[in-house]
Amino acid sequence: MSRMLLLFLAVFFLNLVPAFAPPTWMVFSYLGFRSPSLNLPLLGAIGAAAATSGRLVLAKLSDRIVRRKFLSEASKRNIDVLRERLERRRKLTFSIFLFYAFSPLPSNYLFISYGLTTMDLRLVAIPFFLGRWVSYTFWGFTSATVARRIAVGSTDALSYLSWYFIGSQTLILCLIYLFTRIDWQHLLTHKRLRLVPRGEKAPALPDGR
Repeated sequence: MSRMLLLFLAVFFLNLVPAFAPPTWMVFSYLGFRSPSLNLPLLGAIGAAAATSGRLVLAKLSDRIVRRKFLSEASKRNIDVLRERLERRRKLTFSIFLFYAFSPLPSNYLFISYGLTTMDLRLVAIPFFLGRWVSYTFWGFTSATVARRIAVGSTDALSYLSWYFIGSQTLILCLIYLFTRIDWQHLLTHKRLRLVPRGEKAPALPDGR
């Protein structure tokens, strides 16, 4: 029981960190490689619950801290345009989060961006949990093969992974900033990408809010 609690806390905090946290799938690769007799589906379910909880808290914090304290009113109204469109296409939002949960792609920036829209977090909790449960179990069962291919013990591999990790996380931070600068009203209406010029008033929402 203590090991399961430790696993839950470790995965929770890894998913609570907004950037520069190691990917959680490595935890389950390690567990599967070191102890193949463990109940990996059960551990995957615990990890999925922890990851989902951590990401939801991260999304909530992005609203409470980033949106409320650092974003200008123009940036908030610009993001609200995207929220209005996503609320009408809930199946698309469900599918996007399910895809990310199945994949090893980092989901931190996705939850931070989603949190900035202030949309209902329950919409993304279920697909993320299901996807993470399957993916964590998969990584646990295939960890021995993955470990042999990546050759984690080699210095060259560790050096490559370190630079790749730093570069990818830096890119993610830039993407989050870009997310707040895209003129969503212009993109959704005219299908053309542009940034909101500094000092320009944010577009009004369709219902005049």
